[in-house]
Amino acid sequence: MILLQTLSTDTFSAADSLAMGATKDNIGLLDLLIKGGYMMVPLYLLFILAIFIFVERLITLNKASKTSSHLMDQVKVLVQSGQTEKAKILCAGEHTPVANMIAKGIERIGSPLKNIEVAIENVGKIEIYKLEKNLNLLATVSGAAPMIGFLGTVAGMIQAFIAIAQEEGMVSPKLLSEGIYEAMITTAAGLVVGIIAYLGYNYLVSKVSKLVHNMEYSSIEFIDLLQD
Repeated sequence: MILLQTLSTDTFSAADSLAMGATKDNIGLLDLLIKGGYMMVPLYLLFILAIFIFVERLITLNKASKTSSHLMDQVKVLVQSGQTEKAKILCAGEHTPVANMIAKGIERIGSPLKNIEVAIENVGKIEIYKLEKNLNLLATVSGAAPMIGFLGTVAGMIQAFIAIAQEEGMVSPKLLSEGIYEAMITTAAGLVVGIIAYLGYNYLVSKVSKLVHNMEYSSIEFIDLLQD
């Protein structure tokens, strides 16, 4: 009976020790981010850059898409009544790609229809360029971040194996596992940054595509108005 109690006490003590050791060795997210090594620095910078580009482009695209739904109807009435100056002022107050294209078309009224189409198309190209600003950079981040993360992992693994090679006698499993998981942190971080940048890029591209479609539709509608 005394032996059983002693064994039971030893078992609980061992379990408590293991639990305390697990609690002590518990690693939080902040610890992982710190232990990733120097290659985490460019990943942090790329993450900040990706977030900045996404927010800045999102605000710009939202503003560009706020063209009044009645703009073309009002322009049509003013142009047909010969009030082109008022129509230009109306478009100038919108500050959107569609309004800028229509304003250029109104400015060219009286010229051959082909010249008006070319003028509107040229303004449209400029507006599309403004809408797509920095999107290529965001796409670059989505591709570069995972590669930088993998490079950090390779460098970390090399350092880990160098440390193992310098050990005398039996290699500690803890030393081996710590070197490997610290090296893998950069790959995980690179993938996270790359995925976020990739999703943000595709979302912004879809919004640009909708705006371009709206611009094309509005320009065709304006040309049709001049042909009436």
